[in-house]
Amino acid sequence: MRDTQAQIIESLRKLLKKPMPLGPTTNIVKDLQLDSLAVMDFIMSLEDQFEIVIPLDRVAEVETLGDLALVVDELRGRK
Repeated sequence: MRDTQAQIIESLRKLLKKPMPLGPTTNIVKDLQLDSLAVMDFIMSLEDQFEIVIPLDRVAEVETLGDLALVVDELRGRK
């Protein structure tokens, strides 16, 4: 999961307009202040990057970057 998490953080750094600390407990909406469109764009870029499809019900469960890495790993079959 750490590798996935590192890849997600690297991708997110490219999206963010300003540097900020990112880690597994970073809340995607509250800490990063991303609106729903930005979140969906980011999710779609991760789907392309990891060659997966993240169902909307799974997206709704994700709050932190750690949660997101866990979902990505599960969908990639890397529990």
